[in-house]
Amino acid sequence: MAITPKLFFLLFLQLMFISSLSNIVGAQELAVGFYQDCCPGVEYIVAKTVAQYVKKQPSIAASLLRMHFHDCFVRGCDGSVLLNSLPNNPAEKDAFPNLSLKGYNVVDAVKAAVEKQCPGVVSCADILALIARDAVRMSGGPVWKVPTGRRDGRVSISREALINLPPPFANISSLKSSFFSKGLSLKDLVVLSGSHTIGVSHCTSFSNRLYNFTGKGDADPKLDKYYAIALKKKCKPNDQKKIVEMDPGSFKTFDHSYYTLVSKRRGLFQSDSALLDDPDTKAYVQLQARTRGATFAADFAESMINMGNIGVLTGTDGEIRRRCGFVN
Repeated sequence: MAITPKLFFLLFLQLMFISSLSNIVGAQELAVGFYQDCCPGVEYIVAKTVAQYVKKQPSIAASLLRMHFHDCFVRGCDGSVLLNSLPNNPAEKDAFPNLSLKGYNVVDAVKAAVEKQCPGVVSCADILALIARDAVRMSGGPVWKVPTGRRDGRVSISREALINLPPPFANISSLKSSFFSKGLSLKDLVVLSGSHTIGVSHCTSFSNRLYNFTGKGDADPKLDKYYAIALKKKCKPNDQKKIVEMDPGSFKTFDHSYYTLVSKRRGLFQSDSALLDDPDTKAYVQLQARTRGATFAADFAESMINMGNIGVLTGTDGEIRRRCGFVN
């Protein structure tokens, strides 16, 4: 039977529905306070350990938040980004988009502390979700109750990270497709993009916007020209090592200023600029910029919970890893 455009569209919608439904079903088995009987002090242990690292290196908070995002968008929130590669199987952490991730040592330290108190009980996937929440809180951001009960996956494949993680040069259409395929909404997209209020980036992630946007040695016309000049002073052509602040002046503080920058065409990545190419995401950007982030904290907490529900393993699926880098 030939697949007509109409039939293809119907099949696509069906797959989207099934994907979203599986996220919802798994999420229903998560619960706030899942460990209250079997490991009642887990959240205190996580927060205490994370604080020791963030106090010494505040910039690590952004990496820990990003790690949770990178985990959830590949195979769901199952801790697969933490698994080490095997000789015959490159894992997610060795995929190009994950090479700049930092903070695995923090996760390992938290896991070791939790295992000492409650051996074989708390999953690495849940630890990662709790770490992300605490990293945001310790950077001045919102606090939310993290539903737990995730179990760890046993599979991690490098190429799946390349396929599933939205790149910094993504346009609004591909961003929508990526988020919708995970059961997330357009609001989740624009809200979670606000995580770029903390952290840094290598010049290579956006240098094409400065020097060769269309392949003719030009700059991205959607990038504010004065911001482009400032970035060129920091990032020379083909610079592989230099890093810049994603939210200049407050890259260690979780606040609303990301939206102010994007509204002024000073978002660092194409994916930031793309938020102005959809009327709904643009309206949200302008609202937060105009109201100084009036609803951003509450919205971010809600969207993080939504993201944390993606493709979770619960019940008897998966396992509780003893060490986050290795399957049992």
